[in-house]
Amino acid sequence: MFKLSFIMAALLCSSALSAGEPVIYKDALYQQQKIAKLTTLPNSLNFMVIGDWGHNGHFYQKEVAHQLEIAMYQTDADFVVSTGDNFYPNGVASVNDPLWQSAFENIYHGPHTFEDWYVVLGNHDYLGNAQAQIDYTAKSQRWQLPARYYSKTFALENNEQVLMVFLDTNPIQPEYKTREKYRSTQSQNYQTQLAWLETQLAGSNAKWKIVVGHHPLYSSGKRFGRNQGLRDILEPILERHNVHVYIAGHEHDLQYNQPKNSKVAHFVSGGGSEARFVKQREFTRYAEATPGFLSISINGETLTMSAINHLGEVRFSTEKHLDK
Repeated sequence: MFKLSFIMAALLCSSALSAGEPVIYKDALYQQQKIAKLTTLPNSLNFMVIGDWGHNGHFYQKEVAHQLEIAMYQTDADFVVSTGDNFYPNGVASVNDPLWQSAFENIYHGPHTFEDWYVVLGNHDYLGNAQAQIDYTAKSQRWQLPARYYSKTFALENNEQVLMVFLDTNPIQPEYKTREKYRSTQSQNYQTQLAWLETQLAGSNAKWKIVVGHHPLYSSGKRFGRNQGLRDILEPILERHNVHVYIAGHEHDLQYNQPKNSKVAHFVSGGGSEARFVKQREFTRYAEATPGFLSISINGETLTMSAINHLGEVRFSTEKHLDK
């Protein structure tokens, strides 16, 4: 009977999503559609990471949003991180652009996705009014983008902390310096941001240090072999200050890359609406061309990451310990 109820609930939910109708979230739905094998650590900070999502509900955006809501409930997550390319194809025009409703507010409408969203800017966001996404922070209670780059410290048990630094990698990306399409990304001095990043990392006593940016330093996807310029700039800083995890989007897939002789784990979460091909590389621990997002749980000693697809399946999980 339970299995039959689960199937019926899933079919009804899928039908509502495909018909464009908002799902009505009730306690029974969360119980019937639990994501198998999705767990959290004891006494943990829990959050989701989603990127490259803003397609007005097209591709698999609605399905991913639904599973994000289920995962937020199931893990009692504290917030969402967005890795950029928040609105396709050309960002937003203003804080009153209809895209805010059609691509964000009306898609992530479940009660548990109304936690804070900590956001970074992607290259597509710069094709519109990037400042409007910053200004929307004052209009929305959940949209958190107070500046082009910023940091936030989160508390763990026993007065321990997690430092999260949110970068704007667009002006740092070397290839954008000569591309007319992305000329607007070059209006700021990226060296100022790098100096700020050094100060944030050096001045923190947080047990965990995590850096978030739109562009990956290692990719098992479409842009394999095109990350060296940005890597040459950012990777020495991450290594020097013992950053534990670098999180990015840009690639429309889910990845975990671990270069040799480095303790920095590189996560990619860019499957918020569509998916592109991936290929196994020498640094690839996991890469899949699937819509979806990442679930991260952190306590004083351990960080876990689970990759979840648009069907609510945990496709990969890993653990990282402070001493490794």
